[in-house]
Amino acid sequence: MRRIFQKLDRYFPSGWRVAVLDMLKGRWIVESASSKIGYLRAENASGRHILIQPKDPSCYMLADDLNQGLIWSHHRLPDATWKPGRMVVETSPRNFQVWIRSQRPLSLDEKRYWLARLGSDPAADPNNRWGRCPGFRNRKDKHRNDKGEYPLSRLIWIDWARTAEVPPITSPKAAIPSSPLSHQPLEGGVCHNPEPICRSRYERGNESTTDFSYALALMRRGYTDDQVRSRILSERTRWDNHRGQGKTDAYLDRTIRRARAIIAAA
Repeated sequence: MRRIFQKLDRYFPSGWRVAVLDMLKGRWIVESASSKIGYLRAENASGRHILIQPKDPSCYMLADDLNQGLIWSHHRLPDATWKPGRMVVETSPRNFQVWIRSQRPLSLDEKRYWLARLGSDPAADPNNRWGRCPGFRNRKDKHRNDKGEYPLSRLIWIDWARTAEVPPITSPKAAIPSSPLSHQPLEGGVCHNPEPICRSRYERGNESTTDFSYALALMRRGYTDDQVRSRILSERTRWDNHRGQGKTDAYLDRTIRRARAIIAAA
């Protein structure tokens, strides 16, 4: 595990964060130091998720929920070597996340454009996005096997020596370029929806109103209360009015309860 942390230090030279996510209590940040590995393992064993993100995300984007076909299509060269700047994590059997380190900073619209064309989960918006930390268990219940075991998130590949050349775009809705981050044509599994659901698309000029609108939108798409809570926690960046775990929990409980009541009455 210490070797994985050392590799992450090199891949994120400007620093990185590690977080513990409890689906009911929320998320809290932990120092990304080897001395915290024991604590993180204990939290993971207690059912919590261990996540990471770069401190400066401007040159990074995370493609989520990829199968092996998408990995081969967009992240490997014809000779089966990995493309530059990738960090590949197998988060559950035959399911992957791929971090891409760009040569230049990327806007959120650019990231959304490219991630859609790389087949990333349309619900995984790049705004304040967290990925799974390799070396810890994926504690989602759906991945639990017959023996009660959870899969280990495995570090498959990491390239800290090179960066990816991400072509600029003139518009987030521009036509797909002929060679988008890949020497092979786009095919199979690519998301054709350029407008993935994310909190920023429900901005109302007020944090609470935005959260409420976003919660309604998620519930109308079948998200559970725990999933709504997790999405708001991961995508909202300012919590000035709800500092402290207790205040945050109470606020999210109220928001979700009110939104669920409207959905139920519809």
